[in-house]
Amino acid sequence: MSDRLDETAIQQRLAKLNGTTGSPWSVDQGKLHKAFKFGDFTEAFAFMTRCALAAEKAGHHPEWFNVYNKVVVDLSSHDVEGISERDFALAEAMERAA
Repeated sequence: MSDRLDETAIQQRLAKLNGTTGSPWSVDQGKLHKAFKFGDFTEAFAFMTRCALAAEKAGHHPEWFNVYNKVVVDLSSHDVEGISERDFALAEAMERAA
């Protein structure tokens, strides 16, 4: 279990979380948030499959939504009622998968 990160730690971690696909990571309604955009549905679904395997291995599952070539992701840790290192670890895995 990770501890809940404070706002300063979240902003420091966001500054290091570089993304190349879609929008930058941000905080929206207390969750790490990003919209990934791919060439088509097949690419988006392949990304989700890679992320699902990483999430299952970590025991930490995203809230996400997919329409055609877009995957919108929200990450938070329910056990700490906020954002933790586990969320950033999964966000980093998602960036690698993208």
